[in-house]
Amino acid sequence: MSSNRDGFSSTFGVLAATLGSAVGLGNIWKFPYLTGSNGGAGFLLVYLLATLLVGLPVMIAEIAIGRAARGDAVSAFERLRPGRGWGMIGVMGLLAALLIMAFYSEVAGWVFAYVAKAAAGGLLSSDPKLLSDAFGALVADPVSALMWQWVVLALVGGILSFGVSRGIEAVTKRLMPILFLLLVLICVRGLTLPGASAGLAFLFSPDFSKITPAVVLVAVGLAFFKLSIGMGTMVTYGSYFRADQNIPMTATRVMLADLTVSMLAGIAIFPAVFAFGFKPEAGPSLVFITIPAVFAGMPGGAFFMVAFFVLTAFAALGAMLSIVEVPVAVIAERFGLKRWQAALISVGVIGAVGSLAALSGSLTADWKLFGLNPFDLFDFVSSNLLLPAGGILIALFVGHSWGRGAWLRELSNDGALANQALAGALFVLVRWVSPVLIALVMLKGLGAF
Repeated sequence: MSSNRDGFSSTFGVLAATLGSAVGLGNIWKFPYLTGSNGGAGFLLVYLLATLLVGLPVMIAEIAIGRAARGDAVSAFERLRPGRGWGMIGVMGLLAALLIMAFYSEVAGWVFAYVAKAAAGGLLSSDPKLLSDAFGALVADPVSALMWQWVVLALVGGILSFGVSRGIEAVTKRLMPILFLLLVLICVRGLTLPGASAGLAFLFSPDFSKITPAVVLVAVGLAFFKLSIGMGTMVTYGSYFRADQNIPMTATRVMLADLTVSMLAGIAIFPAVFAFGFKPEAGPSLVFITIPAVFAGMPGGAFFMVAFFVLTAFAALGAMLSIVEVPVAVIAERFGLKRWQAALISVGVIGAVGSLAALSGSLTADWKLFGLNPFDLFDFVSSNLLLPAGGILIALFVGHSWGRGAWLRELSNDGALANQALAGALFVLVRWVSPVLIALVMLKGLGAF
């Protein structure tokens, strides 16, 4: 364990970087389109329960493991319980991180492309066909799809080369507050549109008949995806936490802020979906065809649309930095390479695998496994299989191997915090409730019973 290992330099830096990991395209892109595709408010209710009962306890567990071990996602488990094979949890997380980045980097590429499109003035319209065609043309162009994906990966690799405090922390703590403010502005605009009430009803009035086992599985997968858990990210970030950081408090703040951004994104998008006649089940294109319509009739709309996509691009960067940091930390620490070398290898592997996802709208559209093209396959395997499975194993590790004593010491900062009752309650959740719930949801959602 290196004594000069980099880490976060301030309490606010810890919060901003961890929040930057959780708040990204999962909120602004994935949450709206999954909510729209899975029935609206009923899905939202299940997602909230999954976040509180499963996501938050597992997130706290990951951060605690990382800080206690001060190691990468694989080494952390090996250091805390050597010789027992628990490092495979980190390997699963590493695989999940790579698969997520394979498709996530392409979505981020769409966002960066839309910055250029918005700046050129070609998107300021409320015509559903025009906006759908613009998005379709981007996805179907293999050259543009690959180019923007590689631009994103090059930027992520460059920032990670600077390290934790000068790279990740410096970027995220400056950009997250601005994104919050702009989302609030879009919400105000969306709520003034004719027909906005239909969008709010879709988002907040549940139809319980639409809640199926498959919907519950998707909601649990989204909770893990949005909180960056089950993929080694929070273990890695936890290893950079300060010794005096209040882990339960920090994680709870991140969770609440993450939920707030998701709600803001939903309020910004669904009123516009119904006001302009879009379809809530439009899928991954939902944000890209809705947001331009929101700004189309707004004073200064062109400027604000560019600003929105710029800040969304940086929000995507915050999440990608945390995900790619997983393989970077593993490669740098286990093989003794410099950070820039580890970053280059990581983005190279992601770019190679991710090219299959980037070309899913064109050259690899017919390459299907279980009926899924590469983009959808990477998403399904990572979000609905690897992340929940990793969550189960992390809960089992904490509850049945690492143990209650080590858990209480880590969460109380060796007794410095008077939170023994809270830590004890969280231990019960992690040991018994979370793994059982995740396992039942996975098996039922996959049709095992």
